[in-house]
Amino acid sequence: MKGSSLNLVNGLITEHPKLESIIESIHQAMALFLDTFQQSGKLLVCGNGGSCSDGEHIVGELMKRFTLPRPIPQSMREQMAEMFGDEGNLLSSSLQGALPAISLGSQTSLLSAWANDVNADFYFAQQVLGYGKPEDLLLGITTSGNSTNVNYALMTAKAMGMKTIALTGRDGGRAATLADCAVIAPDDRTFRIQEYHIAIYHLICAVVENEIFGDLS
Repeated sequence: MKGSSLNLVNGLITEHPKLESIIESIHQAMALFLDTFQQSGKLLVCGNGGSCSDGEHIVGELMKRFTLPRPIPQSMREQMAEMFGDEGNLLSSSLQGALPAISLGSQTSLLSAWANDVNADFYFAQQVLGYGKPEDLLLGITTSGNSTNVNYALMTAKAMGMKTIALTGRDGGRAATLADCAVIAPDDRTFRIQEYHIAIYHLICAVVENEIFGDLS
């Protein structure tokens, strides 16, 4: 890990000292994210309520710049300029390097159809089955660790050979036993767990961005 990435980790602990107790699992989660993107995989993320919003938030941080510039490769810039002239230059200068991520909670028509026609317990698992590949990573967010639809998604991902992370709280619940990596926020209160989750995934996004795009200019 780059020294600048380690500085980001140390900054998190300075601002949230209670997270030092779970720093090993945070490092493990960062490694899984990095491995996924470096192997041309994508992130799938799911959760309910506030955790669903967190999933959308994570996708936003990964699919566009978070704190660093992300110019697209020079070869692509040149190709766009050659093919489309001034419009190609405008397009290539406007696009940003993306880390592919999909929020499973954003598929409104599918989710409502599945909940109405089948059972809401399985709509995240169905999407994992449809979108997931062995090189991908599933992040399941559940403050209790016991959200049935999140846990079924984790089970499906495991059966497909995907990497899995559970971002939880309290004692980790069942999700902690299903995932390759369990990041368990050190609190029992839902609102406080969610606050820790934001700090944790912002760090993960910042470190992953720094490791992949940090030397670009």
